[in-house]
Amino acid sequence: MASEMEIDEEHESKGSMWVLDQKLDQPMDEEAGRLRNMFREKKFSSILLLRLAYQSLGIVYGDLGTSPLYVFYNTFPKGINDPEDVIGALSLIIYSLTLIPLLKYVFIVCRANDNGQGGTFALYSLLCRHAKVKTIPNQHRTDEELTTYSRSTFHENSFAAKTKQWLEARVFRKNALLVLVLAGTCMVIGDGILTPAISVLSASGGIKVNNPKMENGVVLLVAVVILVGLFSMQHYGTGKVGWLFAPIVLLWFLLIGGIGIFNIWKYNSSVLRAFSPVYIYRYFRRRKRDGWISLGGIMLSITGTEALFADLAHFPVSAVQLAFTVIVFPCLLLAYSGQAAYLMQNSDHVVDAFYRSIPDSIYWPTFIIATLAAIVASQATISAAFSIIKQAVALGCFPRVKVVHTSKNFLGQIYIPDMNWILMILCIAVTAGFKQQSQIGNAYGTAVVIVMLATTLLMTLIMLLVWHCHWILVLIFTILSLVVECTYFSAVIFKVNQGGWVPLVIAGAFLVIMLVWHYGTVKRYEFEMHSKVSMAWILGLGPSLGLVRVPGIGLVYTELASGVPHIFSHFITNLPAIHSAVVFVCVKYLPVYTVPEDERFLVKRIGPKSFHMFRCVARYGYKDLHRKDDDFEKKLFDNLFQFVRLESMMEGCSDSDEYGLYGQQTQQSRELMLKDNVNMSMSIADLTISSGDSIVPVKSPLNATTTMSSGPESNQTEVDELEFLNSCRDAGVVHILGNTVVRARRDSRFYKKIAIDYVYAFLRKICRENSVIFHVPHESLLNVGQIFYV
Repeated sequence: MASEMEIDEEHESKGSMWVLDQKLDQPMDEEAGRLRNMFREKKFSSILLLRLAYQSLGIVYGDLGTSPLYVFYNTFPKGINDPEDVIGALSLIIYSLTLIPLLKYVFIVCRANDNGQGGTFALYSLLCRHAKVKTIPNQHRTDEELTTYSRSTFHENSFAAKTKQWLEARVFRKNALLVLVLAGTCMVIGDGILTPAISVLSASGGIKVNNPKMENGVVLLVAVVILVGLFSMQHYGTGKVGWLFAPIVLLWFLLIGGIGIFNIWKYNSSVLRAFSPVYIYRYFRRRKRDGWISLGGIMLSITGTEALFADLAHFPVSAVQLAFTVIVFPCLLLAYSGQAAYLMQNSDHVVDAFYRSIPDSIYWPTFIIATLAAIVASQATISAAFSIIKQAVALGCFPRVKVVHTSKNFLGQIYIPDMNWILMILCIAVTAGFKQQSQIGNAYGTAVVIVMLATTLLMTLIMLLVWHCHWILVLIFTILSLVVECTYFSAVIFKVNQGGWVPLVIAGAFLVIMLVWHYGTVKRYEFEMHSKVSMAWILGLGPSLGLVRVPGIGLVYTELASGVPHIFSHFITNLPAIHSAVVFVCVKYLPVYTVPEDERFLVKRIGPKSFHMFRCVARYGYKDLHRKDDDFEKKLFDNLFQFVRLESMMEGCSDSDEYGLYGQQTQQSRELMLKDNVNMSMSIADLTISSGDSIVPVKSPLNATTTMSSGPESNQTEVDELEFLNSCRDAGVVHILGNTVVRARRDSRFYKKIAIDYVYAFLRKICRENSVIFHVPHESLLNVGQIFYV
């Protein structure tokens, strides 16, 4: 017997079609539109490319550029015993910057962007489009025809096809991939806490260099004040102060590069021998276990690399590559070489190596610029944390939180108030709790290396499924990346008890929240899928649905993209009346970065015309925002009316069973009888409505009776139905939402009861309600209460 989902697909309408809105074009800033078109064409003039590379400095490279503030101190927390150790450490820094940020990220990983979007969720969305690994099966075949739903095909017998089959074969593998993505995501959130802490504290430490008698508490207080100010200004958005970022970071790079050249010339030009990798071997041979553990400090020289990938959204890869190779990479090498030259003759100054190596004449200007650069670096990681949380919410992996769009021109600039204050509290707690850079540095290194490991494993699948690289090339990339990153990871493990536990605890807490929320979301969706109302039952009710049809339009919100949700039968069973027209609204997010406005809505008819029942699916990408100023309801009705007009035009044009717009396949409904076996426990309906409208029989322009005629409406014209829908709309629109409570079955295991009955229930209680997210006015809101046992 065919599954209920398949039958619903076949029975949803007779001669129905999917229709997409083609008229909804939003105004766009002329400059932003011009740049976007040039991004798509991949054609840039030399001047434009230089300008974009300059702008990318402030957004992409702020975090990576402030590492010289604290690397050498965290590498030698107990002091320098042998000046030759400085050469070995410098050699490690040089080759770490070359292998990880330059070769791996800038020239390889950045090319794995999802239409310009970077980060672990962007990689995951690419994989979801090329393999069926998404754990919530709410996609329709029409979703694959979006212009942004780009994917490549491969031969059935290719290695990529075998990898795809292997990945899709078991649910465990799909879940393992999701856990890997979520673990990387949690570590990026940890970066949003640790980067401001270590950057601002390190920059504030410059106050004490010229005032040795100053207590550490003063430095800590200054750092906390800066952090509070930084997080308090987040609601203005990066767009308000973004024009300052690029010149600050450019000046910072030029300054540290110039100071590096000065120190190499003044103190010891022999440090340039560190470009020979032989000094790495000598370093480990001389320091042995201490040298291995010091890799945790060396690791900090490449922090910000993952933020580089996550903040890729607004710049072409070529601009990012140009900025790194021409400005960032040379200036960082000069800065570290200059500090090494200074430490060769002043090994006792390793605690404040950066500030001690600054010439006295430019000390205070450098201190001011360093503080501003630390703020820019912090802003970049905080913005990346906001962005990745938004993506997690869109893919059903994080509780619904308020998302504020801070820029009209750039989609990725957002602000999440709740998370902002949580990050601020945790950041201040880390800063005040540790007080020392070395312990925060240990925590920071742990978070960064885990994100890099997650990215490497995801890139392995990307190279196979998306790029179709030869398996030998994939193996070389994976082995080289894992050797370097696992080496750093083994060193970081030794520092877990010295502060490295902090990101593990923070990430563990966020990971539990994400996994429980996703698990509850999947179970609720599966329950709704299995308890859908059969079309045979709907057809058996007749055009009036066995009820009184009252004036107005009822918008029934559901997570199902196909079939009639159980909330509908639950509603009409407990309240024997329904609106003259019913529209089932599904708002769903797809594994694409955005859905164009002219492709957002899909409309379909459910049942015969006399039923006046429709389905509208509103599709969003993980970067899109369901904003109040979008006038969602107006666009929905515009698409509904357009569907009715086009459907009327299509009638009689062809006697083929398959027709539609944009290649959508339509199927004629057939009369099937299904036995509706729905095993569930339901609470007594909790129906609440704020509207004062009374339920009265409807006088439709099509029928003068109190209930709708059950006769066929094939002879009715397009104008008749449009007038009827307009009259229903004028009578009032009621938004019907399910107020669902999810409970674990009595025979469930104890850990499932804890996850569903306590953790998931608590998260649902504190997260935003659907009525708030959809901006439903209270006077037209109707909640239907029900309990799902999963």
